[in-house]
Amino acid sequence: MNLKNLSVKNKTHKTILNHLRKKKISKIFKKFSTSLKLKKNLAVAVSGGPDSLALAYLTKCYSLKNKIKVNYFIVDHKLRRESSLEAKTVKKTLKKIDIQCKILNWNGKKPSKNIQAIARDKRYLLLANECKKNNIKYLLLGHHLNDLFENFLIRMVRGSGLNGLISLGKNTKYKDQNLNILRPLLDLEKKELIHICKEVFNFFVKDPSNINEDYKRTRIRNLLHSLEKEGLDKKKLKLTINNLKDSDKSIKFYVDKNIEKNSVFLKRKNIYILSHDFFDQSHEIIFRSLTKIIQKLGKKNYPVRGKSVNELIKGISEKTFTKVTLGGCFVERVKETVLISRESSHKI
Repeated sequence: MNLKNLSVKNKTHKTILNHLRKKKISKIFKKFSTSLKLKKNLAVAVSGGPDSLALAYLTKCYSLKNKIKVNYFIVDHKLRRESSLEAKTVKKTLKKIDIQCKILNWNGKKPSKNIQAIARDKRYLLLANECKKNNIKYLLLGHHLNDLFENFLIRMVRGSGLNGLISLGKNTKYKDQNLNILRPLLDLEKKELIHICKEVFNFFVKDPSNINEDYKRTRIRNLLHSLEKEGLDKKKLKLTINNLKDSDKSIKFYVDKNIEKNSVFLKRKNIYILSHDFFDQSHEIIFRSLTKIIQKLGKKNYPVRGKSVNELIKGISEKTFTKVTLGGCFVERVKETVLISRESSHKI
């Protein structure tokens, strides 16, 4: 890099960091830095919405202060006619603050049903593959406090158990890959992220699906707005979720213990053998143990629906049970044991 380009770059970096002198942005950055606490190479998923653009800015500041490399990726789902133009506009906007962003395209036939869920899985897959290519082990997503509340209510409406209610965590694994999904904005509200976008970029993309009431998340979001007007105390809701997370940790301890003591994993055959004692536990422990094993063998990013696992537990308890398929796995009884194997590797 010649001296002229270096001078321009240094000037840009100074301008970027100058925003941190503003009291409100400084406070937000401190929350972000405390949540992240990482000095390794990272990747950031950018959509163009206020949450992901704010995440891109905060991570850029963090990288400059801690001298770490960060890769930025935009996924163009091509589900809307204007999506490709939006992706290019976001890339151009980020370039102004010295962020080089790569666009990842979802090519091929698009679904006509369950669009949001399929698009989410494809987005994760494209991002995970790109992280693997670049030997990146940490991927940052822009989920924030409002997303945490929405997720909690969506799972409550579905009748989810404790694990489902608090499933949006700050640090989760992507399938069985060596990739950590980090959500350092979970303590920040959307209005704080919008403030950053207005101050730094004076721009963000408005996704029309966010106001489309055909989607359950949009209806839940509107319900939350109504509850706020009726006096919903967000701090108390956050406290409730945190208390549930503490209880969840205790249950996870016994789930791991159950799998360790009462099952055997045959690595060569990719099969779990569950003993009779595996099912001599409380319902929640059995439920979670089965869910964890099926998710691992089926290599799914998300666990199978609770209703299906409950039906499986009920089926296993009956003498007539022989075999079912669930979450990409075969579950069958062989004498006094239950075997769980991945469909593609099934050789029984």
